[in-house]
Amino acid sequence: MTPEPTLPYPVRLAATLICVLLIIYGLYALQGVVTLLLFSLLLAMLLFPLCRKLERWKFPRVAAIFVCLVILIGVLVGIGWVVSMQMANFSDDFPKFQNKMNAVLDRAQEMANDQLGLDKTRQNTEIRRITNDVLHNSGSYITTFLSSTTSTLADLSLIPLFVFFILLYRDFFRSFVYKLFSKTKRSRLDDVLSKIYVVVQGYLAGLVLVIGIVACLNTTGLLILGIDYAWFFGTLAAVLLLVPYIGILIGSLLPTIYALVTKDSPMYAVGVIGVFSFVQILEGNFITPYVVGSKVSVNPLAAMVVLILGGQLWGISGLVLALPVTAIVKVICDNVDGLKPYGFLLGDPEYSKGSVVKSSSKLPKLDTLTKRKRKVEEALANEEQPQNQTETRSLRDQNS
Repeated sequence: MTPEPTLPYPVRLAATLICVLLIIYGLYALQGVVTLLLFSLLLAMLLFPLCRKLERWKFPRVAAIFVCLVILIGVLVGIGWVVSMQMANFSDDFPKFQNKMNAVLDRAQEMANDQLGLDKTRQNTEIRRITNDVLHNSGSYITTFLSSTTSTLADLSLIPLFVFFILLYRDFFRSFVYKLFSKTKRSRLDDVLSKIYVVVQGYLAGLVLVIGIVACLNTTGLLILGIDYAWFFGTLAAVLLLVPYIGILIGSLLPTIYALVTKDSPMYAVGVIGVFSFVQILEGNFITPYVVGSKVSVNPLAAMVVLILGGQLWGISGLVLALPVTAIVKVICDNVDGLKPYGFLLGDPEYSKGSVVKSSSKLPKLDTLTKRKRKVEEALANEEQPQNQTETRSLRDQNS
């Protein structure tokens, strides 16, 4: 049999890059459906242990899934109720907050007039102009916000339905994987699927742990400063860590403004900024890379890179989905021979100590190299000397 012709390496590389670009474009174009399915899959994996336990207690599968969804919706409704109560308490103090806010603005105008020479009448004119511009453009802003909110709520309403069918047809999907990789042993496929499940569970646990740690740190700092509604502001800032840039800004800006308005000294606002800055440094450099990254066995550098890429690809949803998707890809790469180097690159070095190639501990010293060179030269000289003697004897024999 003649061997099959292989394409040149540049052609194969170009074809691979084109396929990767097409996949990325498809993920970007279908981000609404893809992210919805991925969120549903994560929630289904989160509810799977409870669903399996209920089935072991002789619950029918449909009833067990229904109970899990009711518990999930109940938890979300409870969180929403607590947040709404905090907002209601905050709204009760809003008139006092508004009066102090007006006093702060008057004081700022007086300082601008005294220190910068800005006329107060001119300041009021500029404020009135900016207010009119905002009101004039508020219609388009409200329309855009309502349309995006409506589409988001419509998508979120589909998640329980997708979760229900994923849990209901989980054996069917497993059979599909068996048929798709029919040449691979089922025991190996089961091992890969179980590793993916463990990784996703670890990611979810790590994410909840990070939010809890940051919420406690934020709340503790606000309580030390004596800021009202410390639990609300601290927890809100922790949850908004999922939102890049804007979430961090809003999470620290709200308690800063509240402290600036309600407290007599502006040093309280400076203290709030200091607390949130310190917590953000801890979260970005230590808590998230080592807690969440260790749960999914992804090194901190790869975790930060995929978070940036996920945010560029899918926005806020990409930040939430970047680490679990990367962890799933790593598990697949670790179990495919041709992709193992990429799995090694994504992994934490302490999980791969056995596979790291150890280099020599020390370079040889200069005198050692000199001795080795002399030995080599002596060996070469000894090899050349017998050859010269043999040539001399042959010349003597010829002359004789």
